[in-house]
Amino acid sequence: MEDFDFIQYVSGLAMDILPKLALAILALIVGWWMIKGIMAAVGKALDRSKVEASLKPFLTSIIGVMLKVALIISIASMLGVETTSFVAIIGAAGLAIGLALQGSLSNFAGGVLILMFKPFKVGDFIDAQGHSGTVSSIQIFNTVLKTPDNKTIILANGPVAGGSIVNYSTEPTRRLDMTFGIGYSDDINKAREVIWSLINAEERIFKDPAAQVLVSELADSSVNFSVRMWVKGGDYWPLHFELTEKVKIAFDKEGISIPFPQMDLHVDKQS
Repeated sequence: MEDFDFIQYVSGLAMDILPKLALAILALIVGWWMIKGIMAAVGKALDRSKVEASLKPFLTSIIGVMLKVALIISIASMLGVETTSFVAIIGAAGLAIGLALQGSLSNFAGGVLILMFKPFKVGDFIDAQGHSGTVSSIQIFNTVLKTPDNKTIILANGPVAGGSIVNYSTEPTRRLDMTFGIGYSDDINKAREVIWSLINAEERIFKDPAAQVLVSELADSSVNFSVRMWVKGGDYWPLHFELTEKVKIAFDKEGISIPFPQMDLHVDKQS
């Protein structure tokens, strides 16, 4: 009688579990196949959106893990496993990890935003977080800059993405602004002609938009000219240094003075 009851119990249990198990296995196979299809579609979508190459495998792996976890929870529920506490444990663990890695997650989110929206790219010269340099690499957590004197600066992506960024390489042209001062006793028209002769002789300065030579300030010891010229981005600094030297040489040749700050000291002699 006892053997018969045990066999009946086992048979009833098998009849109850086997259909659920078969359905769970089928759901696992179909779900796994669907996840592969979704991952392939996501990869193609990322390719079409021209997302940074270093970000593609990371995004696809994150999406894949999330889909697989959801599939496993669904299958466990089909088998009669109570998933409410399981989901709560996962949520609590995720919250604890998030709090522990708050700074790193902020930098990760910043890296994702930079790679997706591309405020700058490798090779651009930028100014961010008080540092200037050429972008050497954009990583998930950090952005690496190379300064003109070959120093390496590593910036956390969180503050970079959330702060102001000046990208000097976005546009192919830049306006070169320079200031030259002459003495109050010098001839303004003559100084303007000297500056214009140097501008007109320089092929790297654009004719359109036209350059400007303007008297901008009557300063304490000088009359200042503001000179504005449009040039290619790569010619900005070479022209800046060359014109500074050429203007000094031309002013000296034409007898035009370049004032510098002076202080007069008066001494009273008392008998």
